[in-house]
Amino acid sequence: MSGHSKFANIKHKKEKNDAAKGKIFTIIGREIAVAVKEGGPDPNNNFKLATVIAKAKANNVPNDTIERGIKKAAGEDGNVNYEFCTYEGYGPNGIAIIVDCLTDNKNRTAANVRSAFTKGNGNIGTPGCVSFMFDKKGEIIVDKEECDMDADTLMMTALDCGAEDFAEEDDCFEIYTDPDEFDKVVKALNDAKIPLASAEVTMIPQNYVDLTDENAVKMLQRTLDLLDEDDDVQNVYHNWNEE
Repeated sequence: MSGHSKFANIKHKKEKNDAAKGKIFTIIGREIAVAVKEGGPDPNNNFKLATVIAKAKANNVPNDTIERGIKKAAGEDGNVNYEFCTYEGYGPNGIAIIVDCLTDNKNRTAANVRSAFTKGNGNIGTPGCVSFMFDKKGEIIVDKEECDMDADTLMMTALDCGAEDFAEEDDCFEIYTDPDEFDKVVKALNDAKIPLASAEVTMIPQNYVDLTDENAVKMLQRTLDLLDEDDDVQNVYHNWNEE
């Protein structure tokens, strides 16, 4: 699984402009709302909320913004019902794309996602048309600069916690888990005081596809940019080899 570290993307997200930071705040705010609705406002008794809070802090979301989001979700203002929905399709040259959304208006979201695919010369497919090309995994990123452990010690610690794979990149360590074991592994690593740059359940391509045609790259990037700008879009997964 090595060679396609998301750590550079994580650092890039932290350096984006205020508009992009606003998008991150919106994404995390909706995740907080769903987590509070499902398990209550106390992160000590709601592991899903605790995980979202950790994600928020990794993205430099201020503590008061997090607290306001929790209070809003727990109060009368938190009655907006967000629904998860997933779209699958193809970009130029058959690049597989999965789009996870959290929305209060499925019709709006479906229209926007379809438009993003169309403008990039791609098309929406049927459910399951590309997800079989991905593996659902828990992915935990540890910044080397923030971690005092050497690779071997961290690997053994992670495996002992229940992780199933470990990879070392130039600037980070990557830990992979079965999705069902993800919460347990994250909690164990937190208890071991290991700083986590990122922790999420994600979709990892089984194989990556190169794009050599400049126009195809331009069209695919247009689709990805449009999806990235949509507040309803939580995550986008694809098998394009950007390296």
